[in-house]
Amino acid sequence: MISTSAVKASHNSLPSTRTMKEILSQFAAYNTWANQKLFDVIVPLSEEKQMKELPSSFKNLYATMLHMWDAESIWWQRLKLQERTLAPSENFKGTTKDIAQNLLQQNHQWQDWVSSATDPMLDHVFQYYNSKKECFKQPVFQMILHVFNHGTYHRGQLVNMLRQLGIEKIPPTDFSVWSRKK
Repeated sequence: MISTSAVKASHNSLPSTRTMKEILSQFAAYNTWANQKLFDVIVPLSEEKQMKELPSSFKNLYATMLHMWDAESIWWQRLKLQERTLAPSENFKGTTKDIAQNLLQQNHQWQDWVSSATDPMLDHVFQYYNSKKECFKQPVFQMILHVFNHGTYHRGQLVNMLRQLGIEKIPPTDFSVWSRKK
């Protein structure tokens, strides 16, 4: 049995019931923090390492980060009800540093939106078309959870790619690490 006096609780662990907005606000802040942690490792790497082809969903660090930016941007445009979404990669010719700056800017937009959202805005069912032109409807809060979960998935791939490149100093980006530092 664990003594409750020996357990270190994060100041934000109580109460146990949270509103959807509070949960999404935490995930939005976590998403930005975790991306920044990895970009602090990736951006200073040589272009050769950033572009080295590695076995993963995308061929290198650059392409993975660009996909992450594309996805967050496209979901943002869907939230804003833009009929035709434009992936940043369609016209982008910049560096990994440029991708990091733009994705972090997008992350902050999500944080700002969530912080000002009302429960009806989060519960609102919106309609969008995916890249295959299939129509879907779902509540906004589910879409936002997907956006943050998607980022976590690809950060895991970035960490794996960094390890394949021989990078040993990779900061932990777990939600629990972020929540304890809050």
